[in-house]
Amino acid sequence: MSEPITYASAGVDTAAGDRAVELMKDAVRATHGPQVIGGVGGFAGLFDASELREYRRPLLATSTDGVGTKVAIAQALDVHDTIGHDLVGMVVDDIVVVGARPLVMTDYIACGHVEPDRIAAIVRGIAQACALTGTALVGGETAEHPGLLGADEYDVAGAATGVVEADALLGPHRVRAGDVVVAMASSGLHSNGYSLVRRVVEVSGWSLDRRLAWGPTLGAELLTPTRLYTRACLDLAAAVEVHAFSHVTGGGLAANLARVLPAGVLARVDRASWTVPPVFDLIRELGQVPWADLEQTLNLGVGMVAVLPPDSVDPALRLLADAGTSPWILGEVMATDGDDEGAVQGTKGVRGGAVRLAGDYRV
Repeated sequence: MSEPITYASAGVDTAAGDRAVELMKDAVRATHGPQVIGGVGGFAGLFDASELREYRRPLLATSTDGVGTKVAIAQALDVHDTIGHDLVGMVVDDIVVVGARPLVMTDYIACGHVEPDRIAAIVRGIAQACALTGTALVGGETAEHPGLLGADEYDVAGAATGVVEADALLGPHRVRAGDVVVAMASSGLHSNGYSLVRRVVEVSGWSLDRRLAWGPTLGAELLTPTRLYTRACLDLAAAVEVHAFSHVTGGGLAANLARVLPAGVLARVDRASWTVPPVFDLIRELGQVPWADLEQTLNLGVGMVAVLPPDSVDPALRLLADAGTSPWILGEVMATDGDDEGAVQGTKGVRGGAVRLAGDYRV
């Protein structure tokens, strides 16, 4: 062996990691309020939780997730500042489902090679989305994995913690027959089902720079950031009676809505109550994907759902419209005698109520 082996020659550039931190730290600091102690760069992020003493019984809510193979689209387009919005949407808005206010988030980026500008762009996107949701980005890690990931490959993940007063907890225990299901529009594909989407695009032969009939390129459409529902949902729950939220992510609308319904009820959802955005119909046509597979994989235009008592519906529609979520009445909750044949009964191991999708989609 003619030359000694160093960490750098093995493929890890610690100096590049330090440069990435310098490029991102101002964006991270912008998410910090007075509760954040110590700033950027410590071994652990510190958050002053003194205000929790004002709660009668504070419950901490936690969530962790990633962006999935949507990162492959970002890598192909060399656009990295939107993926962070997807990450925050997937993590923070799961906390909001139970009525919790997000407090802190941390992120993790694994890459084949640290390119400081690229890593900083990813983290700036995360920080921008954290600021929009009122979440402090208190820490993170960038790990260089040469030999495991290609030089331009990376993956992102995050975790967040929030708090909710125990008697304000939302979920199946509040839902009753007679409740109304209100939808909030998605911004597009969000961050689920991209293994299906990417396969369809690959087989179709369409390039990412191909212009779509409704304006953007295919790549820009596929990279559209996940809509953030955090503030809209928390403001709604503070203003009117809300029984449950459901974040429509992997598994589609029916399976995720069923997760927040108690046993003994069925939500009937009208497929004709909205027009499916064109990107979903494009995926269907290009891949000849059956509707049944689409609705079990993609959100089809519904990003978040609220379940409310009838008296809350009209003010909720006004509040959500003002928040820019383009809401509409999706369906209703009814008692069931146990005859749920053809209905969907949850996912992720949850077995409670059921959801029946009725009618045909409008495209």
